[in-house]
Amino acid sequence: MAVRERAPMRRAARRIARITVHLDTMTTRTDRLLLTSAIVGQFLSGFGGRIFIVSLPTIASDLRADIIGVTWALIAYQLAGICLSVVFGRLGDLHGRYAIYGTGFAIMSASSFLCGVAPTVGWLVAFRLVQGVGAAMISSATRVLAMEAMPERAAGKANGFMTTALHGGNLLGPPLGGFVIDTIGWRWTFFLLAPIGVIGTVLTAISARGRRPVARARTASIDYVGSALLVVLTAMLTFLLDRRSADSLGALQAVMALGFVAVLVGFLAHERHVSNPIVNLSLFRIRMFAFSVLSLLIIGTTYTMMSFLLPFYIQDVLHLSASFMGLLFLVAPVFTIAFAIVSGQVTDRIGPQIPAAIGVVMTMGAFAVGCAFRPDSHWILPAAMMGLAGLGSGFFNTPNQTAILGSVPRAYRGFAAGMVQMMFGIGSLLGISLATVLLTTMFRYRSGIPDARPGADDPVALVFAMNGTYLVCVVLGAVALIASLMRGRTRIAAADSGV
Repeated sequence: MAVRERAPMRRAARRIARITVHLDTMTTRTDRLLLTSAIVGQFLSGFGGRIFIVSLPTIASDLRADIIGVTWALIAYQLAGICLSVVFGRLGDLHGRYAIYGTGFAIMSASSFLCGVAPTVGWLVAFRLVQGVGAAMISSATRVLAMEAMPERAAGKANGFMTTALHGGNLLGPPLGGFVIDTIGWRWTFFLLAPIGVIGTVLTAISARGRRPVARARTASIDYVGSALLVVLTAMLTFLLDRRSADSLGALQAVMALGFVAVLVGFLAHERHVSNPIVNLSLFRIRMFAFSVLSLLIIGTTYTMMSFLLPFYIQDVLHLSASFMGLLFLVAPVFTIAFAIVSGQVTDRIGPQIPAAIGVVMTMGAFAVGCAFRPDSHWILPAAMMGLAGLGSGFFNTPNQTAILGSVPRAYRGFAAGMVQMMFGIGSLLGISLATVLLTTMFRYRSGIPDARPGADDPVALVFAMNGTYLVCVVLGAVALIASLMRGRTRIAAADSGV
């Protein structure tokens, strides 16, 4: 009888040993196919966003829409990304991310084709919303899959590949988009995305076929109420921060602000008491995670402020051509691509604190250059600003995102990836709104006209306002630097799953 009882135990021990060997193999070798799939997804995110922006004026003209109407196509895409990235990330944690990732590619491919055949701006907005849903599904998984594809000790390098792929898409999107629009039309800017989505779908399917889902003792339930509240909360925040949406709301903006506070209170109360929340608030007690998220929000906000104001300085004050400005804007992604993987390797060796802090300091240097702008400055100054900003992005983003994903329990990495995308989105909206308010306030102060609108008619006042806005960016950068240093000097290690 004792022999019969020990036999199943021996078989179970052998299975565990085989599983252990398999896991050890997975942590010491790079899954190149899975890594390629993740790179394709991250590249598509950067490329698809930038190629659309350069087509906005042409689309507005061809579809006989005003600028407000066509920018709703941009808002719809951003809205889906901000609202759904965390939700899809958490769903991937609970039920496997391959299905979500592959479906995201399929949706991106189909919706891109539909955007290309959209007969009116209304249909374009609807299809862009669907495209944003697909993009949210992809972005919620890319960095996690890259980390799973490489050994655990190479998490920084994995995120370096992701930063490189994203900014590679940012780099190629505008020039290729401009060429396509000039030669075969704006609709092909969408048609080009469809085959990339098909490639991503196929790669994901092949990668998933060789992997079996991890068995769980108990299938975790989905926090449907929390997910719905989070979507409503982030949607309201998007409408409040986005100045185009705020202008459309008019007097309803105050009502929405009160509604936002009420939903926020309800959401926090719900998440504190539900057994399996969509946002586990206890994760923010992890020092490295909390301060990394804060640093990302601040840097994302200030970087957007810089990018938003610089074109006005280059064209309206220095009177340089749009094509020359396009060349200047290539400087930043080139430097980011050059140093993203290097900073990831440094992160793997010494932890994220030092490389991320170097990135913040370089970004602050870019803002300091903006404080030195004059109405008759040489174009080398904005070029230097973009170079420092690119270096800062290359050194900051890789270690910071590695810290966000690597510091939480492995069962929450999808949620952490969703937080990265949400902070980028919120920082972008907040940066544009804050830059607009600061620029307008300082322009009116310098010009002495209470209701003046910032413009090149008074270049001295405009540059003064830009100098002041960039000085605020320097101050905010100092806050980000403090937050970055407070994350701790330790190397990245996943927190205990019991948080």
